[in-house]
Amino acid sequence: MLNNLTHKNMRVITRYSAELGDNVATAIVVPTEFARAQREYPIFFRKDPTSGEFSAIVLLGLKKDENLFLDESAPQDKRWTADYVPGVIARGPFFIGFQRRQVGGRIEDSPVIHVDLEHPRISATEGEAVFKPDGSNTPYLDRIADVLNSVRQGLESSKPMFEAFQAADLIEPVQLEIKVSAEEQFNLTGLHTISHQKLHNLDSDRLFQMHRAGYLQSAFMVASSIGNVQRLIELKNRRQRQAAIAS
Repeated sequence: MLNNLTHKNMRVITRYSAELGDNVATAIVVPTEFARAQREYPIFFRKDPTSGEFSAIVLLGLKKDENLFLDESAPQDKRWTADYVPGVIARGPFFIGFQRRQVGGRIEDSPVIHVDLEHPRISATEGEAVFKPDGSNTPYLDRIADVLNSVRQGLESSKPMFEAFQAADLIEPVQLEIKVSAEEQFNLTGLHTISHQKLHNLDSDRLFQMHRAGYLQSAFMVASSIGNVQRLIELKNRRQRQAAIAS
């Protein structure tokens, strides 16, 4: 658990790079992020083969260990080329844990910030300070707390949202066949999305129920975000051109 005594001198490296674990092809996102994520990335659903439950992801690359939004040649503060960074990446080494406390004679689990001390972003000399000299939070830690809170709220709303999507039969599998060049093609499987046709054909009762629950806007954002696949193709082509020039 993070505290201002044990971790008073802790710093966190906030730049993005492959060596810090940012070269990933997908990242989990939650409904509270959809509005910002759909402007930049294609959002898809992935089904857990064991539990059968869905989770939402953004596609960052076309193959394993490829993040097309990570530009190692750019200045350190501009290496992530999209305006919005998914919360599970932006949170760095921090995550929400729970501490058991007695409140009003009852035992409750309260959310508190935890830190992974083995994370490559942890440093004693480089990066953003976590605590001020007086022990109070730095603006950086306050921002992280906001990110973690948004992710936690999104996770809590994910399951009922997916249950509503399934009840309305809106989720459908999709296979992406992306031809970058005559020699290179990528076939991405195991992805699901929202059916445009079924979404537009919802009856008035189901439409009202989903709107009242706050899920209708999320469904439209996911369905429209698939257009961002074209941006991935453009980024892939640009990276290949740069590699050809460099060689």
